[in-house]
Amino acid sequence: MLTRRRFVGYSALASAALASGTLRRRAFAQTPAPGEGPLRLAILGSVYSPGSAMQDLADRFLVGFPWEGDWHMPRVHVVSMYVDQRARMAAARPSGYEQAMRGLRLAPAGPGEDRGPARAHQHAAQPPAITPNTTADLSEARARQFGFLLAHNIPEALRCGGNRLAVDAVLSVVEQDNYPTNDRGQILLPSYDFYQQCIQVFGDEEQAVPYFNYGQLSFSFPEAQRMVDTASHIGVSLMAGSAMPVTWRLPNVDLPMNAEVQEAVMVGTSNPFMTCFDALEAMQCMLERRKGGETGVKAVQLLEGDDVWAAGDAGRWSKDLLSSALSRSDTPRGLTVLDGRTQDLVASGVLPQLVKDPAAYCIEYLDGTRATMLMLSGAVTDFNIALGLRGRDHPVSAQFFLPPPPNNDWSAPLAAKVEELFYTRTAPWPVQRTLLTSGMLEACLDSRHRLNQRLETPHLAVSYQPPAESQYVRT
Repeated sequence: MLTRRRFVGYSALASAALASGTLRRRAFAQTPAPGEGPLRLAILGSVYSPGSAMQDLADRFLVGFPWEGDWHMPRVHVVSMYVDQRARMAAARPSGYEQAMRGLRLAPAGPGEDRGPARAHQHAAQPPAITPNTTADLSEARARQFGFLLAHNIPEALRCGGNRLAVDAVLSVVEQDNYPTNDRGQILLPSYDFYQQCIQVFGDEEQAVPYFNYGQLSFSFPEAQRMVDTASHIGVSLMAGSAMPVTWRLPNVDLPMNAEVQEAVMVGTSNPFMTCFDALEAMQCMLERRKGGETGVKAVQLLEGDDVWAAGDAGRWSKDLLSSALSRSDTPRGLTVLDGRTQDLVASGVLPQLVKDPAAYCIEYLDGTRATMLMLSGAVTDFNIALGLRGRDHPVSAQFFLPPPPNNDWSAPLAAKVEELFYTRTAPWPVQRTLLTSGMLEACLDSRHRLNQRLETPHLAVSYQPPAESQYVRT
């Protein structure tokens, strides 16, 4: 575990890595040849408890998952794991000396154990200690069951307790676990910090391995940009993102490649500042297929409360597209809950009654395309999109289907794509998608912090071409 302040020193390392031709040449040295056995995987994450994203993804690589009508066991062997929650709790636990200085009585030292200055208390009773919540944390039980190293820090996880890089791939799942927030409401997830520690090991060893970063690259666009730049310069196969772009769609529809998009409306739900990245990325994975590919974002604005409905009345976002998106929902509220009647939530005018805290993420792309992500908790509990195309009477609309817990099948398609990254060393989609979406989210929260102003975003001129084939799993 490292604090953000301690990571200042890593920037110099990253700069040196950018110029390292040796590291680029050796980036492929770790992959076993066909038939030599599974890839060795290190898993890094925030918290390994039931229902966490780390548990959902890590368990896929430990026990497998249902895939294409069969049970699939990934061709990987988990050899090490680092859980940040455990490291932070261990760092907060007072040492034997500190406990003695506080007047706490210590248990007798075990064989070979040295308590230092507190050794004089070796006949005392066992003291209360700060320990991980073993009833929720799964890492120790999984380590015993599957025989991997439970590391104290990230370099140890990558070296498997030795002094050389001993893994062929890295899976990083950083999520909320009591991390602090800033004045913009952003959770300061240490995704960048995890990545920089791995880059340091790659630099020390002059070797690199594929790296998957779950979710947004960073809450900070400059940090996210440095992650992408470093990967490009030293030859790290970097992939990032959520499960939304690869999960099932109801129905099986996609935006035709090079379609002329006029406007898009995406509907998200739950806490608008907790799941908005996933919804933004779902919207982006379809919009990137428009004519000309992705060229970047010109400006953003985050609207809240009554301003959301006023923007719809003014034509800022299309009510017809919203109605089309909501028609794909399986979870409409209103009369459907009261007496089973279906209802057009838009035309009936009940949305303001159902949604107490609406938010609209208004995105203006450089090519003139407009998109709005509406967070409508209280109206629906799923994620839906509608896109208006030039020359087409009816919009393209679909639901991004997320199977319910406890099995959480949404992680199966994502795990399959991550395994593809590890074995081919080629990301199924460009990391620039997640880079742009990370920047869009930061800019929208900055708009909110500045009293919902419209903000120009010249730094988000991120251009890329989408994959020729959409990566979502078909029903």
